[in-house]
Amino acid sequence: MESLLSEILSGPRQRRLSRAASIVYGKRKVLIGGDAPVVVQSMTNTDTADVIATAIQIKDLARAGSELVRITVNNSEAAAAVPAIREQLDKMEVDVPLVGDFHYNGHTLLQDFPECAQALSKYRINPGNVGQGAKRESQFAQMIELACRYDKPVRIGVNWGSLDQTLLARIMDENARRSVPWTAQSVMYEALITSAIENAQRAEELGLAGDKIILSCKVSGVQDLIAVYRELSTRCEYPLHLGLTEAGMGSKGIVASTAALSVLLQEGIGDTIRISLTPEPGGDRCREVIVGQEILQTMGLRKFTPMVIACPGCGRTTSTVFQELADDIQTFLREQMPAWKKQYPGVESMNVAVMGCIVNGPGESKHANIGISLPGTGESPAAPVFIDGVKAMTLRGDRIAEEFQAIVLNYVAKRYAPTVVE
Repeated sequence: MESLLSEILSGPRQRRLSRAASIVYGKRKVLIGGDAPVVVQSMTNTDTADVIATAIQIKDLARAGSELVRITVNNSEAAAAVPAIREQLDKMEVDVPLVGDFHYNGHTLLQDFPECAQALSKYRINPGNVGQGAKRESQFAQMIELACRYDKPVRIGVNWGSLDQTLLARIMDENARRSVPWTAQSVMYEALITSAIENAQRAEELGLAGDKIILSCKVSGVQDLIAVYRELSTRCEYPLHLGLTEAGMGSKGIVASTAALSVLLQEGIGDTIRISLTPEPGGDRCREVIVGQEILQTMGLRKFTPMVIACPGCGRTTSTVFQELADDIQTFLREQMPAWKKQYPGVESMNVAVMGCIVNGPGESKHANIGISLPGTGESPAAPVFIDGVKAMTLRGDRIAEEFQAIVLNYVAKRYAPTVVE
């Protein structure tokens, strides 16, 4: 019987082979594709012409972990503001590369504002929004030629809400000549993929190097996104940017993005991601960065911050103490990461368990680097703490949260302090 069994393995499929594109600002280089890890990016929602507000939001997004930040460049005021935004970021020592998002008038703005073209590290071009009719070809060519002049990579980002209608009509005509025509949905998929690849090929014909092109085909449906990217990934070697174009608000947006991206990432498809969440009024824009990081980290593809394992609670845990402690510790760990990254290499791999009762508390705590098992209803008012699988102490009283936080700090300082070589 044993000889018939094969080893049970886990993990995603081998990553799809792709070219590697470099997005550079100063000494900072972000690689997309090739052997590079999947990159998390985000986009501001401030008025780009408001230099201070935009620079502050970019700083917050970068601090949260966004490795690229895209900004809207939609008019002369926004284009004129880009160099000033970069200058403000430099003063704050924020070196995250900026991506300019262009629609309709990008060819004019890049031509008329060379300092904007230079300050950006990458351009995003939507082929469906660069012009109509005869103007489309010349305006697309102008943007590519400017990217070549300033040595900037380009994301050619097709969106099914703004698909090139001439190309779509061509694909529909081809479909009509088939003996068994495709469904309207399949025709739309083909138009998206064809648009992305043909425009990338045209960009190369115009002189843009193949390793300076990233592709995306954005849709808003989970199954649509999976279908399009599965096919797109087989037809080209360009790095691929993943994301639902309008994921939605709150839990719906998080669930939809997680469902779509997790399937593709598990299949080895995708080189950079953005979670397009609609913030609640007054909501934190950085949430989309955290969700993107957590998708990659929970799948085991990257590590960004120590993870907190916490039980959901049940009738044994009528106290909210463990819920509050889990939330406090998760927030505390994330807030420490900007400093810890520089001081304590490897700390992002740490696991912390905050459990609510004796059923799974001790066991889960032993599996974590540091774990605490809080007393459930009717249990002795004591909280054993486990460090690297061994019970180290028991906490009691009203200051358990503060004492446990101090234990975590002490553990990090000892476990992850760089080794000094004499």
